[in-house]
Amino acid sequence: MSEDDDLLRRRFRVMGKHSPLFYDRPLHLVRGEGVFVYDQKGRAYLDVYNNVPCVGHCHPRVVEAIARQAARLNIHTRYLNDLIVDYAERLTATFDDPLDAVMFTCSGTESNELALRLARFLTGGQGIIVSDFTYHGNSETLAALTSCFPTPEPFPPYARAIPIPDPARDKRPLSELADIYAGHVRDAVRSLQADGVKMAALLIDSFFANEGLPAPVPGFVKKAVEIVREAGGVYICDEVQAGFARTGGAMWGHQLTKTTPDIVTLGKPMGNGHPLAGVVTRIDSVDAFGAAANYFNTFGGNPVSAAAGLAVLDVIKDERLLENSRRVGEHVRQGLERLKAKHSIIDNVRGRGLFFGLELVKGDAQASPATAEAKRLINIMRDKGVLISRIGRHDNILKMRPPLVFSTDHADMLLAGLDEALASL
Repeated sequence: MSEDDDLLRRRFRVMGKHSPLFYDRPLHLVRGEGVFVYDQKGRAYLDVYNNVPCVGHCHPRVVEAIARQAARLNIHTRYLNDLIVDYAERLTATFDDPLDAVMFTCSGTESNELALRLARFLTGGQGIIVSDFTYHGNSETLAALTSCFPTPEPFPPYARAIPIPDPARDKRPLSELADIYAGHVRDAVRSLQADGVKMAALLIDSFFANEGLPAPVPGFVKKAVEIVREAGGVYICDEVQAGFARTGGAMWGHQLTKTTPDIVTLGKPMGNGHPLAGVVTRIDSVDAFGAAANYFNTFGGNPVSAAAGLAVLDVIKDERLLENSRRVGEHVRQGLERLKAKHSIIDNVRGRGLFFGLELVKGDAQASPATAEAKRLINIMRDKGVLISRIGRHDNILKMRPPLVFSTDHADMLLAGLDEALASL
């Protein structure tokens, strides 16, 4: 039995088989640096998947900030501490008015759960609208709203799921799609009202990542939000995947839609791997909710977390990672378009900035989803030393979401690997 087989056996015995592992042959990783991770034998893998270490694996400034504060003080958040306030001020300054306050949590799940509590408190309603292929967390409430993989929790009667426009699949005129799909939101609101359920919130990912990174339909989000607000609900935007300069066009994905949310949820990349997350909203909303709920979080926004978060913001600014995301993302997109012209299995290129995808289809008349081929390809890429994944309703869209320090040289490594892997299918 190999070392990895023994480790896998031990994991299954004490952790069970419930937690899925990537790839047919799971990776045994022991170290990371920048855009590379290393296995126990010292082999390097180009990480084109993980947005959690958004400024790069083990960035020296983040590591130093965490170590320095951990050696000084880490304590319950119900004491005064300058770092927590400094971070809250710096973070909220990156948002548009009227988003000017934050409640800290430890994970995206906690953030979305808290956002739903806040929305229901502010509106007095219970009704939730989500997309029909989504994931926002693994609490009982959020698992019940999940539709992109099976869960034992039934879809709740207070919720409705709506389709998200995908111009690559819906061939009706682009100019009509915003109204057509906003109509689904209106139908969902009316359905809830018919059942006596008052509207509370529309909860969507600003980039529709799990839905497959469809090209944005101008005006759709704005129209959808207007319908929800007219019904007395609020707009919760999940920025766990698209936030922190990921899209290259703005610090936050929702800023590209020109529609400011009522509540924004943050998670994964916020602490560059340190468990830090939050909910951004208006200070009057925070004060009203806090007075009624006495909300606090023992670990959310502790001094070490705040130090990590501040270091991440410093690196994004000082290393001009928003501009890097735009510039390198455009370089990648041009390369992916060249691959599309060369490999017929690629139907379209998706995403922007350093969040991009390739939809793979079969060569039949229906352009059927190439699900099996996508799975084979990510395993081929793994064996070539490049880590990617797949998303979408049919798991046929390659998902690429590297750390923001990804360079054009790294992009060329990715493109060369994809070219070889596609040719081998």
